[in-house]
Amino acid sequence: MTAWLPTRYYNALTMTPTGLDAYVPLVIHLLVAAFLAGILITLSTLVGWKRPNKAKQQPYECGITPSGDAREPFSVKFYLVAMVFILFDVEAIFLYPWAFIFKDLVHNPSTKMFGFVEMMIYVAILLVGYFYLLKKGAFDWNKSKK
Repeated sequence: MTAWLPTRYYNALTMTPTGLDAYVPLVIHLLVAAFLAGILITLSTLVGWKRPNKAKQQPYECGITPSGDAREPFSVKFYLVAMVFILFDVEAIFLYPWAFIFKDLVHNPSTKMFGFVEMMIYVAILLVGYFYLLKKGAFDWNKSKK
């Protein structure tokens, strides 16, 4: 007969009826982080230079003197590029885990068709997004302005 060895996290002998002991380190961590952030902000306010001038009041634009209005509209091309990035990003996020468990899906008879159908639905949704972007001209990088 093997002896029962209590695990580190799920030992019934050390658990309290409420189970809140597991959250004590988290609360301590959050309190220390909040205290440290408050101290750093207070110290920078007290010790920092207080000599404002026109140059310091301007927004910093990577060393370039700011020009124009911050509220001017962006080209639609900017948003289309953002949509392409999101589509490729989401595609990568979902394809890698599916490819990782593909062998398990194929060898299990109950999940063989489920994994295939699930991925075909996903690819169909992606294709709708790609066709929309293709129709809007997001992939035509050399198109001249009219």
